[in-house]
Parts: sequence; C-alpha cells; structure tokens
Amino acid sequence: MTLVRLPRRAALAGAAAATLSPLAAQAAWTPSQPIHVLVGYPPGGAVDILVRVVAEGAHRLHGLQVMAETRSGAYGFIAAQAAARAAPDGYTLCSAIMGMMSVLPAIPGIPVPLDLDHELTPVSALAGTPMALVVRPNAPFNDIDGLIAYARSRKGAATYASSGNGSINHLGGALFCGATGVEMTHVPYRGGAPATLDVSAGRVDMMVANVAEVAQQINAGQLKGFGVTAVEPTPLAPALPPLAARIPAMEINNWFGLAGPANMPAEVRDGLGRLFHSVVHDPQTSKILTERGLLPLGESGPAFSQRILRDRARWKEVAQANNIRGD
Repeated sequence: MTLVRLPRRAALAGAAAATLSPLAAQAAWTPSQPIHVLVGYPPGGAVDILVRVVAEGAHRLHGLQVMAETRSGAYGFIAAQAAARAAPDGYTLCSAIMGMMSVLPAIPGIPVPLDLDHELTPVSALAGTPMALVVRPNAPFNDIDGLIAYARSRKGAATYASSGNGSINHLGGALFCGATGVEMTHVPYRGGAPATLDVSAGRVDMMVANVAEVAQQINAGQLKGFGVTAVEPTPLAPALPPLAARIPAMEINNWFGLAGPANMPAEVRDGLGRLFHSVVHDPQTSKILTERGLLPLGESGPAFSQRILRDRARWKEVAQANNIRGD
C-alpha cells in the first residue's frame, strides 16, 4: 500500500467557492478523511502511474490525503468488486478504465463479475492516451501503405498481436483490418509485455498498443511506429503521424478513470469530480501527464457515464462485425 499524506483541505473548498454561489459553496461536499483508491492493475503500469501523479497533485493543490492500494487481477475487476462492497461515502474508489468499463462488457462470452451500471458509480475520467500502430523491426515495408499492401498479398497470413482475446489491442487490430479492407490473423497473448516482445522479435507483424508502453521501443528501433490513433501528434512520440487523420475509424482514445460504489450521493460524486478535474488540469500536473503520453480529461458524473456507454456501443459494433468472442 502506498500512502501519500496531504495535510489540509482548505484550498479545495476555496476552489469550489470560486465557481459557485456562496450558499452553494457552503453546501458543496469536500473530503474530510483519506480517500482510498484501489488500483486494479500492476505497479508501474499506466493506471498505477496515473493514480500516483493525481495523488501528488491533490497533495500539492488541496491538502488531501490519498491512499493508493494495489488490488490487481481479473482485468481490474478484483479492485472493482472491493470498491462496490464499500460504503458509498466517497472515500473508497477504484480504477475504472475503458477496457474494464466499455470493452470487456461488449464482448460476448467474457464473464463480467459485477453489474457495472448498477454496482459502480462513475466518478471521473482522469486522462486518456492514443494508441500506436507498431510493426516488427525487420518488416519489409516502412509505412502504412506498405503494411496494407503486404497484408493484402498474404490473404490472412499476416498477423497482429494483442494482450488477450477481447482486449483493446485485439479490437484495435480488428478495427484497422476492417477500415483498410485487409485480412490478418489475430495472435492473442497473456498480457501486453509478451505481445510487444514477440512483435519486436519479428514473430508477429503488427500490434496496436498504448503509445506510452511502446514509445521507448520505437525510439530504440526495436519496433517500427507507423502512427498514433489520434488526429494530432502526441508529445510522447511526436514523430509518429496521426493515423486517424487518414483513417478516421482509427481514432482511439484509451481512457483511464475512477469509480466508486453504487448509490453514491450526487453531492459526493460531484465533489470528487470537481477535485479530480482541478488536479488533472493544474498546469504542473497536466505537464507531467502529457510527458507520459496522457491527455488530461477530468470528465465526471453524467458525462463520464455517457462516455462509458458510448464507447461500449462502439466496441460492441466492432466485436459483432469481426465475430470477436471471449469464449
């Protein structure tokens, strides 16, 4: 368990008062005790890093105490189940990412151990990151046109890797195939690290991966990067062209957020939303996130809920169009 100690909360109350009427400011909920964030993914990953950066920002800006606890496993659902059983008082939250909230529920045959729409309360979409389309370093092509021509000439023998069946890497690869009219064979792995390792070793042709997780290998020449799934370049890999500017379907913003138990009072949810919005949009925190390939969002409450449902509908369509199942 990692403890970030934050001594005061007066600054947060002041920030709320600056945007609300005096009466509303007095009624606005602000934390009065430590906030526990159950992180459903291993230390050192994008989610873990994001939570720690946000905790530091809350410390610096608002004098709040945040405790990040690793509860990794089961695609993040171990942490989610623990949070769902907690009191809905705003002091126990869990990581809530696109893969867990929108992708896996859209894949037939993948068991989801809790009712995401009724057992959790979306609190804040903290940040997002584009993905990068990477290929093996010894590939006999050097751009998207070459990749498409290569895949078409192989008629299904070209391959793309993923971190598992039904993962965002899987659906991202399938989306690329559908958008460009090529046929490629999916090669699932048990995690992103072994998948990228086999691409860099030349055993698989392509992968659509979080840009933050492959930027170093691209810069080191261990992978060829052909673009990012965004309409603008990302600071973490500025040399990669925005793939979505050419192939609009390939705009993928893989987001990371927080959720709490069901039946959380609206004033508590909204208070947490204001807190995290102020943190991720603070210039210092925003700079740190951007340097790590993360785009600050700070979306909360109903807007975050709508994002979850909108993306779930999108990935359901992709899964159905490509006959993707988890069983």
